[in-house]
Amino acid sequence: MTTRNTQTATGLGIAVGALCLTLTLSGNAQVQTDTTTSSGQATKQVTVEHATVVAVSGNDLVVKMADGTLKHFANVPDSARVSVNGQQLGIHDLKPGMTLQRTITTTTIPKVITTTKSVTGTVFYVQPPLTVILTMEDGKNKEFKIPKGQKFEVNGQMTDAWGLQKGMKVSATQVIEQPETVVARNAKLTGQMPPPPPPPPADVPILVVVAMPVVPAAPAPTVAEAAPAPLPKTGSELPLLGLLGALSLLSGLGMKMIRKIA
Repeated sequence: MTTRNTQTATGLGIAVGALCLTLTLSGNAQVQTDTTTSSGQATKQVTVEHATVVAVSGNDLVVKMADGTLKHFANVPDSARVSVNGQQLGIHDLKPGMTLQRTITTTTIPKVITTTKSVTGTVFYVQPPLTVILTMEDGKNKEFKIPKGQKFEVNGQMTDAWGLQKGMKVSATQVIEQPETVVARNAKLTGQMPPPPPPPPADVPILVVVAMPVVPAAPAPTVAEAAPAPLPKTGSELPLLGLLGALSLLSGLGMKMIRKIA
């Protein structure tokens, strides 16, 4: 009894050539396979992003983007590096105020993977238009599913599944072209330290404070009572005596007039 092994060909592609056979082989069927890859013109897209470091806490980073929005990057790996003035700094070296620039280069390469499978055998059994069993070079029979509209080459002539007969030696080739796009993304991160504070203008005087020792204040002098001013040497007590005598005379006259009245 002949064992029938079935394998479904995978992938959709563009059939190239006049002969295309969907192979459904399994095991170690004698099918020659050749794969080639062709590349198209590569295109590059460069995107530049600017941000300013707002806060760094452990491996968490908060930056302010150019449009004013804040972005939080959690669990930044210690292996991440930013180039600042020729030095490679890690997440723990970043400081608030530093400016960061990330340049992203995206390279897109279109490719076409062409897989060619060819098989040659002798028709053992055919059930048009569905299947055909071929006897391979090693004497084993293998079953193939026949796709709709499939053509076969028999002695240099083209025929379909209805033209196959037992004992005919046929060959068929399956060519699948599968387009593929390869995208490579490269990100480069650079930074710059915050600028130093500007120096003061040259025409503004600089106030220099010099510490001086404190000297205790002297006590205020006490004011002594002023002694009576001495009389001038030209003065004498005669006017005073004259005044007293006049008063005594007036007193005596007054007493005399009082007696007369009495």
